[in-house]
Amino acid sequence: MPKHAAKEVTESDQPVTFRDVFAIREYRAVYFSLVVNLVGDYLSRAAITVLVYQQSSSVLLSAAAFAISFLPWVVGGPVLSALADRFPYRSVLISSDLVRMCLIALLLIPHLPVEVMLVVIFVSSLGAPPTQAARSALLPLLVDAHRLPTALAMNATTGQAAQVVGYLAGASLAAAINPQAALGIDAITFGLSALLVLFGIRHRPATRTSKERHLLRESGEGFRLVFGTETLRAIALMAFVATMFVVVPEALAAAWAAEDSGSSASRGLNQGLIMAAGPIGFVVGGILVSRLFGTAQRERLIRPLAVLCPLALVPAFAGPPAPTVAILVALAGMAVGGLIPTLNGKFVLILPHGYRARAFGVMQSGVQLSQFGAVVVTGVLADHFRLPLVVGLWSVAGVIVMVTLVLRWPLPSAFAEAADQAAAVVSAPTARHALVTSRVTPERS
Repeated sequence: MPKHAAKEVTESDQPVTFRDVFAIREYRAVYFSLVVNLVGDYLSRAAITVLVYQQSSSVLLSAAAFAISFLPWVVGGPVLSALADRFPYRSVLISSDLVRMCLIALLLIPHLPVEVMLVVIFVSSLGAPPTQAARSALLPLLVDAHRLPTALAMNATTGQAAQVVGYLAGASLAAAINPQAALGIDAITFGLSALLVLFGIRHRPATRTSKERHLLRESGEGFRLVFGTETLRAIALMAFVATMFVVVPEALAAAWAAEDSGSSASRGLNQGLIMAAGPIGFVVGGILVSRLFGTAQRERLIRPLAVLCPLALVPAFAGPPAPTVAILVALAGMAVGGLIPTLNGKFVLILPHGYRARAFGVMQSGVQLSQFGAVVVTGVLADHFRLPLVVGLWSVAGVIVMVTLVLRWPLPSAFAEAADQAAAVVSAPTARHALVTSRVTPERS
């Protein structure tokens, strides 16, 4: 028994390489589908703002075209994500990609009214929650628990890199050629993503075959599961707080850059530095933590990385120049990049099979709402006080909140017990309903 335990510890401390994860054929299909999907998505977001502005000459409508893609998560993310548990994950991914390909292709019609463009963008964005939920729920079925955190880190860092590449490529294509060229590429990427899933992932039956229950009730179970379970609630709150404090400098980058005197070119450069610093830091942090540390070591890093997320931005209180602000944002991004994939890995492993997509919808909607709220609050405050002061004090508040969460972080035994329960549900499907009901039903029942 001691020898076996020692072996488990050694394996958990052994770092997992990208090659170890890419050795899984089905994961390669999911990964490359994600890459082309995200690049096309961010590319089209950059292009559609240019297209709408050209058609309307309205900054407001151009901004609305960018922001409208987030609405499905805010108004119905958990409900739409619950759809993914009702159908085979592979079918959800393929269907969503094909539908979105056709909708984006409609934007290629010349002289399409701006109002129609906004409607098409919104309807197309409705496919994002079930797609991301299905991909998140499918991943633990393809990758074992030891390699799952590295796979999640690769997906997360790829998403940040795709954001930078997609925005730059979309803006360049829209300026150098025309916005329709970028939108055409986006439509092609959805088709390519569907083909990768079709030929790279084998069919698996739906986790829930019954569709008699209402989607609102099923999504409500996702909320009760996440916030009614100690371990899931701890992970969710930490993820919400980390992202809501780190996103502020990126969202206020334009105003921050404008505070420095200088030419418009220098202000644009400063804004770009601040906006790009977060995603770049996320990529670097995700790669470093996933490559240099094993599973057990990453779990020990959760507390210090969590506090570092807002702590790195506290020096903004002094009003440093934009390049220094970019360095601070990059440090915060590195902390988030090292933290979030580890939290995702723990979150997925302790979810009961058949409830993963709904729980993912709750998490993603919570992240979107927390970031939206943070940007609105700090934006309003920055209209009345100096922006560095607002960001600095906001970050101090983040440190206080995060330290509180760290002190209340559950013991490792609680996470291990929750993971064992989730694994028992997968190995014994007949017990699934009883286990989940015991988690989401009030004690008086």
